[in-house]
Amino acid sequence: MPSPRFHLPIRTRVACLATLALALITSRASTATAQDTSTRRDSASQTKQKQSQSKGTTAAKPAPKPKPVWPVKGPTPLPGSILPNKRIVAYYGNPLSKRMGILGELPPDEMLKRLDREVKAWERADSTTPVVPALHLIAVVAQGSAGRDGLYRARMGDSLIERVYGWAQRQKAIMFLDIQVAKSTLQAELPRLTTFLSRPDVHLGLDPEFSMKRGGAPGKRIGTYDAADINYAIDFLADLVQKHNLPPKVLVIHRFTRPMVTNASKIKLDPRVQVVMHMDGWGPPWMKIDSYQAYVYAEPVQYTGFKLFYKNDTKKGHPLMKPSDILALFPKPLYIQYQ
Repeated sequence: MPSPRFHLPIRTRVACLATLALALITSRASTATAQDTSTRRDSASQTKQKQSQSKGTTAAKPAPKPKPVWPVKGPTPLPGSILPNKRIVAYYGNPLSKRMGILGELPPDEMLKRLDREVKAWERADSTTPVVPALHLIAVVAQGSAGRDGLYRARMGDSLIERVYGWAQRQKAIMFLDIQVAKSTLQAELPRLTTFLSRPDVHLGLDPEFSMKRGGAPGKRIGTYDAADINYAIDFLADLVQKHNLPPKVLVIHRFTRPMVTNASKIKLDPRVQVVMHMDGWGPPWMKIDSYQAYVYAEPVQYTGFKLFYKNDTKKGHPLMKPSDILALFPKPLYIQYQ
């Protein structure tokens, strides 16, 4: 049943989800354009600096940034931890929309068979690292309209979450619940998912893109989380692990611009919660690799992830990156997501 705070019929919810998916594509296309513009500006700045130096003037040199240190020095993994000795390969989306990811695009049996093929491909590519399959469900979905409460988000009902959890169990997979708070907050959204997050095989994903704390509507601008928001989620999960004697939780944070996560160096590490900073951008391989270097490698947190889009990565004729391409990155991502 739908959450009592969200009363739109399923048909309307599907339309809203489809609208959001289109907005997501538009926003990430804009991000790619902005990244290209930024590159051109940097090039122009370097040209002006060289011209200035050739005229006999001296330009001030910025202090070099310290080189990122990998692997991150953090707490020793507790018994039952998934990372770093295993790799997670996840299918992402929502069953109410075929446009938000592979999880909802195909019938369940076909989707699970395809996930199994991807898992086996990763096992062949890196035989030293066991692979854990996962289903990554968007459980709180940002919306293009405000809704009755003005918070621009739709909470998925318990019955839908249970349905996807059942698919995960059939596949011997773990499950992630992904949160797009829009104009709500983590403090409002996480507690209502306590029943699910108290299970040993259910983990959490946070999407700063749709955290509209600085105003605006989802899909119209890119949102943000601060380390303080992420630390709240870490404390929330750590308390569940402690209270229910659970194995450590995995927390995935999506990122494809620098402002999406502020004060990343202040994200605290807790042995009960394993933090993955996940490169979530789409485009040609070179752009995805650049984004990984700029927004994940350059600001070490703990572990890293990498996202592949079956459609958006390839729609302009570019190849979908292979496991071998991603394993060539440093550090090697331990969370792989397909949308």
